[in-house]
Amino acid sequence: MRKYKNLTPINIMSASFLRLILIAFLFMVVVPLLWTIMQSFKTSQEFFTDAWALPSSFNLTNYISAWNKANMSGYFFNSVYVTIVSTIFLMILSIPTSYCLARFKFRGCEIIMLAMTLGLFIQPTYILVPLFLLVNKLNLLNNLTALSLIYAVIQLPFSIFILTGFIKGVSKEYEEAAEIDGCSRIQTIRHVVLPLIRPGVLTVLIFNFMGFWNEYAMAFTLLIDDSKKTLPVGLQNLMEVQRFSTDWGALFAGMVIVIIPTVLVYAVLNKKLTEAVNVGGLKG
Repeated sequence: MRKYKNLTPINIMSASFLRLILIAFLFMVVVPLLWTIMQSFKTSQEFFTDAWALPSSFNLTNYISAWNKANMSGYFFNSVYVTIVSTIFLMILSIPTSYCLARFKFRGCEIIMLAMTLGLFIQPTYILVPLFLLVNKLNLLNNLTALSLIYAVIQLPFSIFILTGFIKGVSKEYEEAAEIDGCSRIQTIRHVVLPLIRPGVLTVLIFNFMGFWNEYAMAFTLLIDDSKKTLPVGLQNLMEVQRFSTDWGALFAGMVIVIIPTVLVYAVLNKKLTEAVNVGGLKG
């Protein structure tokens, strides 16, 4: 109780209530995740016998079946390609654009910023039909690179909104000193600005990585051939193909394969993401 000695009874009750809420949310997240992992080691018969019982053995048969027979390996590498290429496109487009909007005042600058802000409220599903017609007319269906570019463009408003705030928080004196030393504008951005806005860049990378990896609607609409599908779409197709003879163990193993990369990325970069959010809050 030492940590509560300077708090009033109302503050103690509030802190305890918040702890209970956090524990409840933790329970809601952890239990389904552990349950899914547990089911991935079961056979279909074990699943229907008792969905809450532990598997009889922790074998990797379901993972091998999902990886090879259900073509999860192909879907996995498609998702890896799309996620990496989308991230590269996004960084190439968002960083210079954010720098220009943060540092230069020109005619139409405020309109562009307003358009970017409004873009935050436009859901991709709202433009799915016209986007499909446009991509089909350009003969870019089933093109993973084209899908990656679309992902990057859709996430530009969010990324520019975040990066612009961080760049405005960087003193112009650093850039002026770099220019005096003979750095070009590109060298200044690369060697001076980017290291100073690293928390913002990490924030953009982490959130967009998770979005690109888990995106379903666009990939489902723009990727027709089975060999081009990404993990979320492939997982749904696996369930549709199996219908009533679903191999539940392999299906849950596929779910775990989809979940693992995002969990690992968040676990590794969680501390840096928290620091980035705190820095962004201080700048605001």
